[in-house]
Amino acid sequence: MAVQKFGLESLDPLPVDSSGVNPQCSIPYGVRAKHVFLALEGFIDFLGFMNRQLVTKLISRLETFLMPASFSSLVGEFMNVRIPLFCQSVVKNRFHNGHPDLVPLGHYPNDAVQHSTVGIEVKGSRNRSGWQGHNAENIWLMVFIFDANSANDEADALKKGVSPIARPFRFVEVLGAQLEFEDWQFSGRGEASRRTITATVKPSGYIKMAANWIYRDPSIRPLSPCRRA
Repeated sequence: MAVQKFGLESLDPLPVDSSGVNPQCSIPYGVRAKHVFLALEGFIDFLGFMNRQLVTKLISRLETFLMPASFSSLVGEFMNVRIPLFCQSVVKNRFHNGHPDLVPLGHYPNDAVQHSTVGIEVKGSRNRSGWQGHNAENIWLMVFIFDANSANDEADALKKGVSPIARPFRFVEVLGAQLEFEDWQFSGRGEASRRTITATVKPSGYIKMAANWIYRDPSIRPLSPCRRA
């Protein structure tokens, strides 16, 4: 039977467009834009397969029932295992919760390091700027920016008294650059807050990453540095 509930629509993710690859971008450790693009294609295939299976069981699409932060982590973790399939000069950091996520193959014993500045830190995000990390540090950061429904959409629509709008997942941009300590600022918190203190990428960091964009959906306009989302 047809499924009407929000989040159960059989919406396939939108394919990535090879014309959106920036061949002039610079990525360290042997990673190339083509490797990133192949990883993007892999995630689109994965998510489409998962959601088509879920909808047959009347289960919401993956991006609509996972917590937003959990789904963003899924995007990042997928890239951490997928990029090394196409670029054999890097490997996923084998240290549990190690930093950074991708490290040069053979650089560390057993390809495992608890914390280092040599490698690539990977993040998935619905936000086009203002990305957060636990620490301000010198690191090469790559962010996979996507647009998708989230577990919050239905509740937000109900509060506004409108019907939620279902939309397919799509990758918006992939940005990356070497960031320095001065490209981060710590986010404060109130005395009653239990939120973990985090560091946020400042405009200076965003400008570096946007200038070295790796992939951008051709239908998406780049953000103006003075009008970041």
